[in-house]
Amino acid sequence: MAGSKGSKYFDVFLNYKYWLTKKDGTEILGKKVLSLLKDIDNEGSIQAAANKNNISYRKAWGDIKAAESILKFALTEKKRGGKDGGRTILTEDGKHMISAFEELENEFKKAVYNTAKKFFHNLNEQVDEDFKY
Repeated sequence: MAGSKGSKYFDVFLNYKYWLTKKDGTEILGKKVLSLLKDIDNEGSIQAAANKNNISYRKAWGDIKAAESILKFALTEKKRGGKDGGRTILTEDGKHMISAFEELENEFKKAVYNTAKKFFHNLNEQVDEDFKY
């Protein structure tokens, strides 16, 4: 919140999104694909990850394959059959991508928080100046 209760900025918040893109703006990886990758890592299945993210298997698989195609390396690997059935696991590159993106997210949050705090402080300071008549 940007202001104290009763302030005209009380219900004003800063919101933002970020994602990785190619130079031409084509999306590669954002929070949705990242969430899928994390859930694949936890569940061992694209289907389970898709269900958890309320999307179809086809969409989940397509989003991951699209990211892999643009990145030119695999994020996931299928392990076929066997006694307990197949699994989908993350490659080392997939695990590294999650780790690096989460570190970026943490640093981003800190920087945005500090910047927004200054912005809202300045905004409210101006409001205080306006009421000094």
